[in-house]
Amino acid sequence: MTDLLLKLFVKNSSDTENPKVRTAIGKLSGIVGIVCNILLFAGKLAVGLISGSVAVTADAMNNLTDASGSIVTLLGFRLAEIPPDADHPYGHARFEYLSGLAVSAIIVVIGFELAKSSAAKIFHPSPVAFSGLLAGVLLGSVAVKLWLSLFNGRLGKRIHSGTLNAVAQDSRNDVLSTSAVLAAALIQEYAHLNIDGYVGLGVALLILWSGASLAKETISPLLGEAASPELQALIVDYISRQEKVLGYHDLMVHDYGPGQRFASIHVEMDTREDPLTCHELIDDMERECLKSHNIHLVIHYDPVVTDDPELNRLRKSTEDLLTQIDPRLKLHDFRLVKGCGHTNLIFDISLPGDMDSRKAAIREYLEENLTKQENTHIYTVITFDLTSFNALN
Repeated sequence: MTDLLLKLFVKNSSDTENPKVRTAIGKLSGIVGIVCNILLFAGKLAVGLISGSVAVTADAMNNLTDASGSIVTLLGFRLAEIPPDADHPYGHARFEYLSGLAVSAIIVVIGFELAKSSAAKIFHPSPVAFSGLLAGVLLGSVAVKLWLSLFNGRLGKRIHSGTLNAVAQDSRNDVLSTSAVLAAALIQEYAHLNIDGYVGLGVALLILWSGASLAKETISPLLGEAASPELQALIVDYISRQEKVLGYHDLMVHDYGPGQRFASIHVEMDTREDPLTCHELIDDMERECLKSHNIHLVIHYDPVVTDDPELNRLRKSTEDLLTQIDPRLKLHDFRLVKGCGHTNLIFDISLPGDMDSRKAAIREYLEENLTKQENTHIYTVITFDLTSFNALN
């Protein structure tokens, strides 16, 4: 069914790197979600009012929440495709994240209201009228929600959308909650135990949990979360395969929304290479990353001296000393400046966050031991970088 819907409503649906295709898939998910959840809401609300079940009514309101979420998701994907302008040169793709945040807010508010009504039902219980219609509607809801979970899960994987993955997770939660509501109705009918209010409260708590989880997932990229290991590996694997590239470091990825990723990286090349040739290679790498991976990459050229025995020896000595302090410490941009009475070593160290207070101690340890080894005064000029930008080095 998923493939059929994609074939009917999304042109060139296999080209998921195309922002227009990605937006069309997001819109399809939103429209399908609206239609299915409105139908489920109407059916459950009618059955809930007829039977007097607060649990069924709560489940109906959950479907209304999902329909509202689908509307917001649809709107988010629509706004996200607005092209860059003078005020927003990086585009509007973060509207997708904002739509997810709005959905989470709706979920939390409705979950809170349902929790209050369910608590009232616990203290003031009333009988629930069980019927074949009630069972049929709930079973049908389970089937529809199970399909929606699989549908949105497949679409989310296709376009790497956290919003659609969250919608899929929410549908899986609905399968569990509706099954619990059906179980409560069966228990009251055959075991004569009225647990309707308790199940309604459980559904409300599940709604609240879903809203909080979705908020966390959508807030994180807005705050500037680290790029996924897969995306980092995609960039550095391509860079490291290129001719003349000796190393790389300081990879930074800025996410302005799906399809709007900007990255920068430092690339090391031999100083003996022709600078114009290196510049041309860097241009080619930047273009290829944009063409193949839709990543706006900026590469900083770092010339590296490879034919100086003294520099290579000092670099090896410094690396060994860093390993003795902590194997996680790595260096780059190593340079040597000799003076009449001392030698300056200038380099960067990637530093784990839990070692931030040890910067002075690291510098002192290196200078003391290098001075002993070289029998001359060694001074270090160190720039400490975050390990998170050099984890794949």
